[in-house]
Amino acid sequence: MIDLFKNITLGNKKKLLKSLEANIFTYQENVNINNFIKINNFIAIILDGYVEIIKINYDGSQTIMESLEKNSVFGNIISNINQDNYEIIAKEETKIILIDYDAVINFNTINIYYNEFIKNLLIFYNERISLNNERISILCEKTIRNRLLEYFRITSLKNNSKKIYVPDTFIKLANYLGVDRCAMQRELKYLKEEGFIEIKNKKITLLY
Repeated sequence: MIDLFKNITLGNKKKLLKSLEANIFTYQENVNINNFIKINNFIAIILDGYVEIIKINYDGSQTIMESLEKNSVFGNIISNINQDNYEIIAKEETKIILIDYDAVINFNTINIYYNEFIKNLLIFYNERISLNNERISILCEKTIRNRLLEYFRITSLKNNSKKIYVPDTFIKLANYLGVDRCAMQRELKYLKEEGFIEIKNKKITLLY
């Protein structure tokens, strides 16, 4: 997780946020944050709380696109969450810093801490592009089995390990893969029975 304020002192962070006219907002549980953001292009940083970005599909079903915790960054310049079929739901009381992206790119005073912020922002964007490309690679696979195998391949290469730890819950993994949880767990069972993997709690060991 990229800290947008890495190498910026607390004092300079306060100066930067003041110069960018950033604001801090608190949202109660189950509130759709998208309804309260009036900035056209924004960067949001979660100070406390937990947020889910949800896409409303044509049939009315919902897909959790992202689950975001403290220090996570989101915004409509990162993804298409300003569209009508997206909701940003506070799953508990959540506090965020809201920054106008236009204020960032039109900043008049160039200084060390602004440069550090821009560098951190670019690193963040590069990481997001990489993560998005990984997910596209997974979602291009047509079957649940192939999506799982592609996810295993990418995660194993990134961690240089045959052991893969499921993030949080199998529900979140299914949402990430864009598949039904029950169908995914059946496929995991088949992969285990066929000797492709071992499963213990949320640890999956690749045997191939």
